[in-house]
Amino acid sequence: MREAGGPGLRRRVRGRPRREPGPLARAVARMVVRITDGATRAVTDLLGASPAAGRERISEDELRDLVAANIRLDPVERRIIEEVLVAGASLVREVMMPRTEVVFLSARLTLAEAERVVRAETHTRYPVVDGTHDDVVGFVHLRDVLLRPDLDPCTSVGELTREVKRLPGSKRVLAALSEMRRERHHLAVVVDEYGGTAGIVTLEDLIEELIGEIHDEYDTAPDPVHGGLPAVVDGRLNLADFAERTGVTLPPGPYETVGGFVMAALGRLPVVGDEVPVAAERNGTGGPAPDDPPGWLLRVLALEGRRVARLAVSAVRLPEPRREVIAPTLAGRPRPAGPS
Repeated sequence: MREAGGPGLRRRVRGRPRREPGPLARAVARMVVRITDGATRAVTDLLGASPAAGRERISEDELRDLVAANIRLDPVERRIIEEVLVAGASLVREVMMPRTEVVFLSARLTLAEAERVVRAETHTRYPVVDGTHDDVVGFVHLRDVLLRPDLDPCTSVGELTREVKRLPGSKRVLAALSEMRRERHHLAVVVDEYGGTAGIVTLEDLIEELIGEIHDEYDTAPDPVHGGLPAVVDGRLNLADFAERTGVTLPPGPYETVGGFVMAALGRLPVVGDEVPVAAERNGTGGPAPDDPPGWLLRVLALEGRRVARLAVSAVRLPEPRREVIAPTLAGRPRPAGPS
């Protein structure tokens, strides 16, 4: 679930309206944070150190070793800690809602103008910009715009902005969750290495990365996800989730999503109908692995602006690579043509 911006994606394809988390969602969120804190305390207690000192001095590998050696943890507790460690190692930029999906409000909008915008959307928090999307000056909550009858309709959005937190995209999910919880922030702007706005992330996004999708009483039933091929997938799926969803492993490169892979493979902006073949991995002899299909085909089904929205993935038989035939030689010289 997300509270601001547009439909986001991580682990699951999301597209339903985002609302304030209900009581059940908040209870689950509190539970996972307590489990995380409890796991940290339990591990650091084994070393005779304080939790604060443990966070500074114990590496992730040492934490894993201590968990594996601790005989007081039952299998369920061990699995929960392992899952938190694995998910917490993800980066904020892998969880964030990219800026192309975020709904920004200009600081120059009047309250009446902003009201028309937020009534057409389904989010609760909106980043406020003064100029470009890289100039985020704060955020406003839905109630700041709709539930302030004491304000003049000509009041600008810039006068209502609240302080917004900023996080580097390279920060770990678990560290970001602890920091946002400690500082009581529900939304943060994710900053890229050049200082620009890469996207936004909410506290709920970080929690869902650890425990999975949170549903409340206002949510509709999620669409079932079926693995295997053929399949239709969202272009925003990251490479790991795409491999888990389809069984197709894409080569690494300067991209994080399957849509980015398609764009890089084409070398241009994609259009509907574009197809990108993907060869199966080769084994040690240079041939395809015996249990793998000959290859796969990715076909662009729909775009959202310049971004790949939906892709069809199917197994196909790709043409064999052409091999150059070299005439045999005798004593280092070409064999003469004609009858022997």
